[in-house]
Amino acid sequence: MQQKITLRLIPADAFDENQIKIKIAQFAGIKPSAISGFQLLKKSIDARGKQILFNITLNAFINEPFQHLQQEKFYFKDVRNAEKSTIIIGAGPAGLFAALKLIELGIKPIILERGKDVKSRRRDLATLNKQGIINSESNYCFGEGGAGTYSDGKLYTRSNKRGDINRILQLFVHFGAPENILADAHPHIGTNKLPQIITAMRETIISCGGEVLFNHKVIDIITNTNSISHVVTADFVEHKANNYILATGHSARDIFELLHKRNILIEAKPFALGVRVEHPQTLIDQIQYHCISRGEFLPPASYSLVEQINDKGVFSFCMCPGGIIAPASTNAEELVVNGWSPSKRNNPYANSGIVTQITQEDAFNSLKHEKIPANHPLLFMYFQKMVEHNAYKAGGGGFVAPAQRLADFCTYTHSNSLPPNSYLPGLLETSLDIVLPDFVYNALSNGLKTFGKKMKGYYTNDAIVVATESRTSSPVRIPRNSETLEHPQFDNLFPCGEGAGYAGGIVSAAMDGERVATIISHKS
Repeated sequence: MQQKITLRLIPADAFDENQIKIKIAQFAGIKPSAISGFQLLKKSIDARGKQILFNITLNAFINEPFQHLQQEKFYFKDVRNAEKSTIIIGAGPAGLFAALKLIELGIKPIILERGKDVKSRRRDLATLNKQGIINSESNYCFGEGGAGTYSDGKLYTRSNKRGDINRILQLFVHFGAPENILADAHPHIGTNKLPQIITAMRETIISCGGEVLFNHKVIDIITNTNSISHVVTADFVEHKANNYILATGHSARDIFELLHKRNILIEAKPFALGVRVEHPQTLIDQIQYHCISRGEFLPPASYSLVEQINDKGVFSFCMCPGGIIAPASTNAEELVVNGWSPSKRNNPYANSGIVTQITQEDAFNSLKHEKIPANHPLLFMYFQKMVEHNAYKAGGGGFVAPAQRLADFCTYTHSNSLPPNSYLPGLLETSLDIVLPDFVYNALSNGLKTFGKKMKGYYTNDAIVVATESRTSSPVRIPRNSETLEHPQFDNLFPCGEGAGYAGGIVSAAMDGERVATIISHKS
């Protein structure tokens, strides 16, 4: 028979197959020899007590032959001669998963991606990190795979109601991701492995008759009374299809400006902005695991923090254990930082965004000199650009980032030196009050002090604060009907994913892409 069992194991036992069988036998009241094997279903770490434990849920095979449970199979149709086609603007997770779902449903996808393929994109990132030269169409945000490909590949989401999370994870495994993502409580692929997976997705789309066109930036959207007629790319070629999915990601400001110019309805959307904080990974391990060394069985420790400071939320965002801080800018003279981790998470630093909520009043008051109306749909985008420009100027150019030691930041003290760090373009000792608006700075400094009380040792000058973390989510929402997912003005335009304001990460964007594709397939 097969029996689903949950065990709590010390780290060494959690990685010892014989010990796991012994624990299964003790739980089930049988001899270990009766267990032919087991399959891991879920795994998480409980680090709340002095003894760190793994919670493991598994399917045990008792007195019957072990069978590796088959993963879900996917069947992609040949859509070369499909009657219907859909243009997808953007090859991030929303666009790629929408394309794969359309193929399953017999519709031809045509992806228009402004950036380069994933391999060519890597060279542009190297130039950005080593020479401080940015390609505005190929960077950490733009290009095949979207922002997640070279900025970590975390697959954790709380968006249970948006779609089938397990199906998305199964698709990743189908295209080459390790099976452990199906069981881990916080699945993670890693920037070093994601490019091959994204490439496999693209090759499947093309082999089935779909199209993926790189260096095809959309520069115009032509409308009829209540539908999209066609779109125009930077080479002045018109592209036409039955339906259009707009999945451009949270940083496609030119698309937001184009929509506003063409009187296509968009809305200002509040977002969060702040800094990247980096600690030595050994320090975070010691704090979280209550020990000097985590040993060989525990992964690099992470953290999740939130606090209310004068009615403002301050919270950690996109925490990267064993990670690297990277320049995530998309334009010259605007500085953005983000974090990522390789699959092994084996770098000596831990970094996380520490951000605070930006309200309409905050943005309006900060931009009064620009005379931008409080109800302007691009209000938050303009605020975002202002802070990023401040950071670029403070760093002195070349995407050198302004930074302070953490305790100095919280006490408004200039740092005379900075500790070793992971940011390749380099850091410049800078008092960040010249970068961040007062209300942001005050919320973050008080939040960091409070975090230091929750995590003893977190508040230290061995950590650095790097400006600015500003691409947490889209500053614009593109409205759509809650049932049909169509834009309210056009019956064949489908805003989708993180850039449209309907997702917050790789998995939720992928689920939104699938949801939109399914709706399109049901149209007459």
